[in-house]
Amino acid sequence: MANAQRSRYSIAVDTMGGDRGAAEVVRGVALALKEFKDIDEIILVGPKRMLEQMLKKVDLNKDRRLTIHHASQVVEMSEKPIQALKQKKDSSLVRSIELVKEGRAGAVVSLGNTGALMAGATLKLRPVKGIERPALATVIPSHKHHFLLIDAGANPETTGLQLAHNAILGNIYYKSILPNKNPRIGLLTIGSEEGKGTERIATAHEHLKKISHKINYIGPIEGFDTFKNVADVVVTDGFTGNCVLKSLESCFTTLSGFLKKELGATPFRQLGAVLSKGAFTAMKDQLSPEHYSGAPLLGINGLVLKTHGSSNRKFIRSAIRIANEGLRDDLTKKIQKGIAEGNAIVEESEAPAKA
Repeated sequence: MANAQRSRYSIAVDTMGGDRGAAEVVRGVALALKEFKDIDEIILVGPKRMLEQMLKKVDLNKDRRLTIHHASQVVEMSEKPIQALKQKKDSSLVRSIELVKEGRAGAVVSLGNTGALMAGATLKLRPVKGIERPALATVIPSHKHHFLLIDAGANPETTGLQLAHNAILGNIYYKSILPNKNPRIGLLTIGSEEGKGTERIATAHEHLKKISHKINYIGPIEGFDTFKNVADVVVTDGFTGNCVLKSLESCFTTLSGFLKKELGATPFRQLGAVLSKGAFTAMKDQLSPEHYSGAPLLGINGLVLKTHGSSNRKFIRSAIRIANEGLRDDLTKKIQKGIAEGNAIVEESEAPAKA
């Protein structure tokens, strides 16, 4: 077992629940350990005997940076979150979260049931003091520019203050994983002019203006601004964010299928496709979500990353990288400080009105 100092940077990996099985998760862990030498420890959570056999197959059974934490149950994707948490207390998902709660690990990476992961993390790790609801953040790849979408689905309904919290969370996380240290924060609405949108958008806008000396708030933005390199962090509620995310995924899939079909329709087009292979390869690499595949649940006392259930080993490797970087950057402490400062500014500005 790792000592207390190492456990601060240990990453618990939920090996069960993914569509490709635990073997693919183990291979993703193997890639991460090979590529990122500063990883202190990875704790594989799942059936011990099965994981020991898998580690032998990838020649990792003697790696000192690996530990196995036995868990006998699996939370299936189709299960209701709260019911699963109550009935499957020895599941790999629950045990992974508990390792963070106990201080044995600093972060969790899971491919499992999103609802159960968010509910379990919120209930067991608790939100950061001063924040009302945590939010999911995901990086959206674009041409020569990646932007962060927050919330991507954790909270369908939010208040103006919660949207302001999302902006603070997104600002801190963006600076942690991307090179831009002064990200532009945009509030997603139906028009860039002040007054456009709902009452909560107006409230959020006023809060964000008050804390604009702490974050680089550029004001309201529209949907078509997202891919125009207007903002680095796009702030919205979980309902809108999830709709945007799934629409983009569907659009990319449709476009990819359309190009594949049309470029192979005639010999002349096939020749053009061969000549354009380099451009298509560059586009695929630029737009691939592989590099930032872990979506963190920000605003809780611990680092919890959700990656897609169908993730392959490369996506899993990237999620582990993000978890490791987040731990070493003291992401949770920075969030605690940022939320406290933001709340203090808002409360101070409203104090005269309450008198």
